[in-house]
Amino acid sequence: MAEVIVGIDLGTTNSEIAAFIDDNVQVLATAGEQIMPSVVGLAADGALLVGTSARNQYVLYPERTIKSIKREMGTDHQVTLGNRTYSPPEISAMILRTLKTRAEAVLGTEVHKAVITVPAYFSDAQRQATRDAGQIAGLEVVRILNEPTAAALAYGEDRQGARTILVYDLGGGTFDVSLVYVEGEITEVLASHGNNRLGGDDFDQLLLDFVHERFVRSGGVDVHTNPRAMSRLLRAVEEAKKRLSFEPYTRIREEHLTERDGLPVHLDLEVTRTEYEQLIRPLLEGTLDSVHRALTDAGKRPEEVDEILLVGGATRTPLVSMLLEEKTGLTPRQELHPDLCVAFGAGVLAARISGHDIERVLVDISPYSFGPSHFGILNGMPSEHCYRPIIVRNTPLPISRTETYLTMVDNQEGWQVSVYQGDDEYALNNILVGRFIVEGFSKVPAGNEILCRMDLDLDGILRVTATEKRTGLSKHITIEGATTAMSEAAVAAAQAQMRSLFGQDLEAGAEEGEWSLDAEDELDELDELEGEEEATEALAESSGEATKDDARDRRVQISEARAVLERSRRLLDTMNNDDREEAISLHERIENALNTSDTKRLHTAMTELADLLFYVEEK
Repeated sequence: MAEVIVGIDLGTTNSEIAAFIDDNVQVLATAGEQIMPSVVGLAADGALLVGTSARNQYVLYPERTIKSIKREMGTDHQVTLGNRTYSPPEISAMILRTLKTRAEAVLGTEVHKAVITVPAYFSDAQRQATRDAGQIAGLEVVRILNEPTAAALAYGEDRQGARTILVYDLGGGTFDVSLVYVEGEITEVLASHGNNRLGGDDFDQLLLDFVHERFVRSGGVDVHTNPRAMSRLLRAVEEAKKRLSFEPYTRIREEHLTERDGLPVHLDLEVTRTEYEQLIRPLLEGTLDSVHRALTDAGKRPEEVDEILLVGGATRTPLVSMLLEEKTGLTPRQELHPDLCVAFGAGVLAARISGHDIERVLVDISPYSFGPSHFGILNGMPSEHCYRPIIVRNTPLPISRTETYLTMVDNQEGWQVSVYQGDDEYALNNILVGRFIVEGFSKVPAGNEILCRMDLDLDGILRVTATEKRTGLSKHITIEGATTAMSEAAVAAAQAQMRSLFGQDLEAGAEEGEWSLDAEDELDELDELEGEEEATEALAESSGEATKDDARDRRVQISEARAVLERSRRLLDTMNNDDREEAISLHERIENALNTSDTKRLHTAMTELADLLFYVEEK
């Protein structure tokens, strides 16, 4: 009997789970519901809500509800539920655990393994955060699968002959476009591009701002400071957006949205599809740049595309099909359910891995380039921040590549290997994803050969090894541990908390997605584990051994440092040359302070960079 492996679409707005059952792959349903909202909340009595029940309470209690957590995956962002804080992987794990329970109820057996999909343009950190979420939820993630690839797998099940497919995936919070070649049993991704912070949530916000402004101008009340009124308004515009996919106009009505002088104020206005499409057109036209980039990377012209597949609920907007048809001359096809096809494709791959007779061969790609910085000539000047990728984006996975680098001075004893993600020849314009030091090189003249090897697996996890060719001396790093991956102690702590939230005994009469929080002994275990993690972190303070509070403060300081670095990188292109050089110098000081655990220098450099950013933003 084949082992059970499920396929999961862990979406920004909705999530689904699929499995091989009754001789075919199906998206599983509970009480007729295949699509589960990716929403987590706390009920008034302290019960944990996941899915539809959490989404339903958002209107009344937005402060106790978390949505769109996928957008924060791979970051140090923290959210609060009740009196506890959670990381994005922990919130995502609650969603995965609920899907796992749903599958076990339908299949009648325990589920321990899963294929989980991510946007093709997810970074290494975001992919690792997804694996962390699966582990916390009690799932072995056997494969991280790109969402457009999953859709192509689903789509290819009933198609014959060789064809090139453009997969346009616009979901609740992310956007991807991929060129996929399908022939027989082969599904090969030729190129991918996208934006992992663009989706239906952004369309909702634009429509929300539009409706709110009209409401105020027509004599209504500004409700920006009223969370419940704003959440009601958001829910109303979300439903209006869906109706505008099929209707030329719609009315938005909310009785007693707010009050003025003790009297109720109602919302009642009409929105047309034309108005809505004018709001979102700039964002959609921006996606066509990604379409063009993917076509260029794949060496294809628009007329060489055989089919366009629309994936994700936001593609129901008619303007999407219209713009794509203008771009390619093809009418996009959407016969597969746009919200379910990714989960179905993940289920196809999961079934094949588990041994079922679903003959598909998958060739996936890396959507990013990776390489180390090195000393060289940049714009005619010597620079230690030169960059050339070892792994080039759109290369099929898995991949191993090695490049040779030379020491620059006599008797050079080591090399700080800074690994970047991107394509800019100036390393600091790319994203730093990991750093390590290899030391003990032979004391020889400059020109000693150092080999840098990069291995990128099917899950998008990168392993980098630097080796002195002369002696074989080497050191390596797995990037999942060098970015925002959770430590083993953190994962164990989160698992303990997950057991406390999803105990064996559900509350009597609780509906799916509603769990008891009464497990004080488990919470005590969590606190102990958190203490162990903090006590064992390599955070030696200059004043001596760090206390638990010192370690916690240090973790906060690291989080703040990463945040100010990210903020600064977003502003680099807007700075003049002097400010830019100063910012880059401060970046290096912060990175060095982080590597050496020098809290005083870190604080000083962070303060100086924050002051500079304030000055830049005020210009």
